[in-house]
Amino acid sequence: MLVEAKAKSLSDQMRGRVACPGDPEYDTARTIWNAMIDKRPAMIARCMTPADVTVAVSFAREHDMLVSVRGGGHNVAGNALCDDGLMIDLSLMKDIQVDAKTRTVTAQSGCTLGDMDLATDQYGLAVPSGIISATGIAGLTLGGGVGWLVRKYGLTCDNLISAEVVTADGGPMTASAEQNDDLYWGLRGGGGNFGVVTSFQYQAHEVSRVLGGIVFHPCAAARDVFRFYRDFSRNAPEELTTYAAFLTLPDGVLAVAVVVCYCGDPVTGEKVLKPLRDFGAPLDDTISHIPRLDMQTMFDPAFPYGNQNYWKSSFIDELTDDAIETLIEHANRMESPASAVMVEYYHGGPASRIGDDETAFSHRGHQYDIGIIGQWTDRKENDKHMTWAREMYEAMQPYANGHIYANMMGGDQMTEIDQLRATFGVNYERLVALKQKYDPTNFFRLNQNINPSP
Repeated sequence: MLVEAKAKSLSDQMRGRVACPGDPEYDTARTIWNAMIDKRPAMIARCMTPADVTVAVSFAREHDMLVSVRGGGHNVAGNALCDDGLMIDLSLMKDIQVDAKTRTVTAQSGCTLGDMDLATDQYGLAVPSGIISATGIAGLTLGGGVGWLVRKYGLTCDNLISAEVVTADGGPMTASAEQNDDLYWGLRGGGGNFGVVTSFQYQAHEVSRVLGGIVFHPCAAARDVFRFYRDFSRNAPEELTTYAAFLTLPDGVLAVAVVVCYCGDPVTGEKVLKPLRDFGAPLDDTISHIPRLDMQTMFDPAFPYGNQNYWKSSFIDELTDDAIETLIEHANRMESPASAVMVEYYHGGPASRIGDDETAFSHRGHQYDIGIIGQWTDRKENDKHMTWAREMYEAMQPYANGHIYANMMGGDQMTEIDQLRATFGVNYERLVALKQKYDPTNFFRLNQNINPSP
């Protein structure tokens, strides 16, 4: 069947529409956040309802088409796109319902963090999520979900109550602690391996304002700043989430930054943050009592659509002096002002009190995630900046504990079995069995893919 005929056949069964090459909306629909990913699906099913998703999945299976699934389109690996296959586009599915009485939120899978934040903030509520508002809720949740509220309220997936899923056989299912609990377990950290989630129900928490901001130090003070950060973060109360980073200031100077978000009583928070604010000779201190939405959007300008992005990450258990020296050495080799190195501390709190095998997300006891963020504008410079990220990643391996955060995986890690085992840890074999049950033909394989026939 010709593509045009296939597209018409699919479109006739959907409330949404189908875009093909040459259609006015085709290029817009296939454009995702990471400009490094430039693929051309044969068709894009722009779904409006869960029924549309069921139709699209059944159609792709019937015609033996490669399938990719787009939620927010923000994943650095670019799994939302495929060449020559069918992209199931959820980005038009943005309905959100907030129940202030039960503090629950039901959101369709095309929603971004920004969409959900705006909806919940009207009620003084928040669902723990990521740090860039353009991120899609779907990929974030399925991979774990780490953000500013993680140490007080846990990962995004820890706050997932239930999900509506279209599995590979086209059947809609509910996954929760009461229904299909094995699938519910797998969705909380197992990525997009088991179906297309069309909506999520979350537990929300009362947070409308936080003490948040950044303390900047000159790069020459990096050694002392990171040693201070190591002790300060370990002893912080659960209300405080802290990151440390190497980043370039607007004037082109490399600096060290400590980013904080305190979601408890502001008077207590001021006392907690005083040692940080008094330390050293900062270039600037932007910490203040701000709306949570301001915290959620603080880094949006640093991660715009249209840049080339190549990321690597590793968990480490100890931020040793030698690890700090390696961080400093390689951060100083960054050649793009848009690149960064993030050291994320989110140990402690409810996320760390859950057993490694209680959800598919297994990285409960690890202390720090080192994020190597390669970002630049000129495609001609790809090799240079990718080489920097790879070399830094390799240099950090002596300090790494062999585990990787799924949502920070680059595209070149997705097919390496050792990288996938590092991503899913002690749960890998159980996830293989779950994949064999729900997707034995590996229909959904453009993800952090668990092969049902390892």
